Amino acid sequence: MRPIASPFSSPSSGSTTPRPVQARPQPSGLSLLRPTPSSLSSASPSLPSPSPPPSSASSTPTLTPKSPNVVSTETTPLLSSSTPPGGSTSSPTRKGYSSPATPTPLLSSLLRRRQPAISVSPTKVKNLLRNGVKSLPAVLLGSLLNVLDGVSYGMIIFPATGVFADLGPMGVSMFFVSTVLAQLAYTCGGSEFAGANGSMMIEVVPFFHILATSIARQIGEDHPKEVIATTLAAYALSSVLTGLSFLLLGALKLGVIIGFFPRHILVGCIGGVGAFLIETALTISLRITDDDFTMTWETFKFVFGNSHSLALWVIPLALAVLLRIISSRIKHQLVFPMYFMVIPTIFYIVVAAAQLNLPSLREAGWVFDMGPGEHEVWNKFYSYFDLGAVQFAPLWTTLPTQFALLFFNILHPPLNVPALAVSLNTDVDTNRELVSHGYSNLLAGIFGTVPNYLVYVNTLLFYRVGGGTRIAGFLLAVATALLLFIGTGPIAYIPVMVVGALIFVLGIDLVKEALWDTRHRVSRQVFFTPPTRNLLSKTEYITIICIMICMTVWDFVIGVLFGIIISCFVFVVQNSQRRSIRALYTGETAMSTVRRPSLQRAYIREVSKQTTILRLQGFLFFGTITYVEETIRGIIDGSSWQRNPVRFLILDLSLVAGVDMSSAEAFVRVQRLLSGKGVTLVFCGFLAESSVGKALECVEVLGADGVELFSTLNDALEWTENAYLRAWLRSQKSESLNSPLDMTLPGRHDDDIGYQQMNSLACSPRLSQIRNAGNMTLANEPRPQLESGHTIEPYNTLVKAFSSYGDVNYEEFRPLETYLQRMSVPAGMVMWTQGEPSDGLYIIQSGVLRAQYRFSEYTPNIEESMVAGTVAGELSALSGLPRNATVIVEHPAVLWKLTLEKLRQLNTDEPELSRTFQQLVLKAAKMDYDILLSALASRQ
Repeated sequence: MRPIASPFSSPSSGSTTPRPVQARPQPSGLSLLRPTPSSLSSASPSLPSPSPPPSSASSTPTLTPKSPNVVSTETTPLLSSSTPPGGSTSSPTRKGYSSPATPTPLLSSLLRRRQPAISVSPTKVKNLLRNGVKSLPAVLLGSLLNVLDGVSYGMIIFPATGVFADLGPMGVSMFFVSTVLAQLAYTCGGSEFAGANGSMMIEVVPFFHILATSIARQIGEDHPKEVIATTLAAYALSSVLTGLSFLLLGALKLGVIIGFFPRHILVGCIGGVGAFLIETALTISLRITDDDFTMTWETFKFVFGNSHSLALWVIPLALAVLLRIISSRIKHQLVFPMYFMVIPTIFYIVVAAAQLNLPSLREAGWVFDMGPGEHEVWNKFYSYFDLGAVQFAPLWTTLPTQFALLFFNILHPPLNVPALAVSLNTDVDTNRELVSHGYSNLLAGIFGTVPNYLVYVNTLLFYRVGGGTRIAGFLLAVATALLLFIGTGPIAYIPVMVVGALIFVLGIDLVKEALWDTRHRVSRQVFFTPPTRNLLSKTEYITIICIMICMTVWDFVIGVLFGIIISCFVFVVQNSQRRSIRALYTGETAMSTVRRPSLQRAYIREVSKQTTILRLQGFLFFGTITYVEETIRGIIDGSSWQRNPVRFLILDLSLVAGVDMSSAEAFVRVQRLLSGKGVTLVFCGFLAESSVGKALECVEVLGADGVELFSTLNDALEWTENAYLRAWLRSQKSESLNSPLDMTLPGRHDDDIGYQQMNSLACSPRLSQIRNAGNMTLANEPRPQLESGHTIEPYNTLVKAFSSYGDVNYEEFRPLETYLQRMSVPAGMVMWTQGEPSDGLYIIQSGVLRAQYRFSEYTPNIEESMVAGTVAGELSALSGLPRNATVIVEHPAVLWKLTLEKLRQLNTDEPELSRTFQQLVLKAAKMDYDILLSALASRQ
């Protein structure tokens, strides 16, 4: 397929060369027609271009194409300036239309109104004829396919019973009217496929039968005029509803949402349509009505016990099977149409050889008996449209079936269009194709016919035989219109076995697609644990079979509703089996990213056994929250509580998509249970303004006593760790009012809850564990005792930072004091930014710094707080590399800075001290980054 040109070309500044025609506005309201130059010859003259302003330098040359490919010139008035392409009025001079070299404004206005916009050149005519001739094979093939489809499916638009018994020819006419309208809509710029083939939507024929039967039953067959008028109104209404739906989906760019519909329900519907078509093929071949084909013993004997009846339907079935065998071995696009051209040829050769007469063959059911409709004109169905005869009450009751038909209609184009684009190796806008389907179906509704759509198979065959241009699509529309005007008379000479075989082929293909092709595919569409995989794949397959049975035995609408209900039930069951708990661990293995002195880490690692973290995932609803609630009850009940009592329960909902009312109520029960045990419930991973936060606020669980909320898991862990530290420090102060222990901690400062709650259970095992851990760690923090005259700092800070990694002797480290620079920095000060050169390292005496790591655009930032007794900026300082993070002062701090210049001087003046100091710094850095990596790994 040729690439689609841009509808407007921008001329270069000052150029007098006219632009080639690319497009012209379409009055129908469809998208702009964007043909290749070879397809422009069928366009009517466009709007004239505006003439140039007065200019002494302008001239009026006569247009002469520069090459055979440039056929004409045209401008778009709304986008052009006062100067047309070429710098002048560039139409060939005609009698009475001469243009002066310097036109006046009045004369320019007259010229704009009277001059022709397009010149007809011999080259353009030759290109038109050449492309038309090249398209003839594709047009013949497309016409043949339309004839086969029209005879096969147009004949069955109406039920072959009651007042509809003789309306087969009228159905064929409606088929061709809908096909012509769709073909014109797609060819005239609606579709990006230049050779798109439109046709009636044949898969919804079963719904047409339901509509017609329901209307006839309510009105009564003794009022045939009202029945037929109301049925035609219902068919036209289905086209209008389909068109509006497609327009809405395309305009709102919602074409992709069709892909969210469960695939196995659609497959079941396709299988049900296939079963209906097989049944229809049997009734057409046997020349009986739908009402006569019932699941009874008499019908069984008629179908299988009568040799004549057996021959009537076995031959078409055998022809359908033979076609599938041939097409599986011979991969050629002309096999299908040629096969159905050969069948009637052989049929009439046999008839001539046996000297059989057509009336006898019609009476025996071998050739269609059109009755009084044999010479019916194509537009006779319009005579049945009578607004006064339409019964609106029965029409209103058909709305459920209309919506089921609409649902089935809108599923096809979003599936066919991408598949066709892949087959033709081109890119198209699915939403634009939906808009074009909307226009074509609205036209069908206005003209009183049935819905239509772009046919994947016909379009693919059309392209493969050279029909990939808009001129080919236009010629196909003309040829199909000629077939419509000829009427239905030739149908009386078509063998019934041709139509029966064609319907059998489509029915067998659809049933095969639903039952055979999906037998292995469904097992790949489930995402559950191996023990349940086989069961779930069988469930989907059984759902497909059940939908087909419901559609065949009862009703198509019932089948669709049954499939939706079963799928919803299976969805709930399957998702209930999924584990909504992604991970469960304690604070001993999941620590915050706060950089702390080693003794504080040892204390926190011990007491954080009282912190339990549950990371939840997916959508929490009544089927999944039960497992979460049972897990929490198991944590605080029984032997688990005796072994490891819990102080904080953190629920991380960062991977939770939503929470329904049942889950929100379950969290209320959990909060009451935890409150009775003195456990603080900590939510994290969402904001109060989010959908999850609003759901929990509705049940008043957020803001309740003993409930906390943080935006991230790291913030929640940081808060609990600070609560443990403050509880220990305040317990020491209560025992000794002169206790020197004090520290500034990062994060939120409402941690009195930690001390108050922990002291509320003074004799509890939890508080005993906190005291024991503190006595073994924080209570043993070294406190240097120096002789009078010696300053305690920075030696005390060095001891706090490095004593866990080696001996920090005062006499050995005393010379380091002259190389360190004391700094007092306020809160909010930016110490350095990521990527800038390093100027040294900092040892924190008091206060808090916060580092922000930015890795890539789509990776969340990582934050790390650094408290007193830790080192900042050490790796970049020792390695000489740029800073790997941005550091800001979170709380006013006192720092000891070792600049790079002082570090080099230390290496020269005190090499042994420098080596020892750098070893201690690297040990501390290694431990800090191990903790940071462990904290990040636990978030996965």
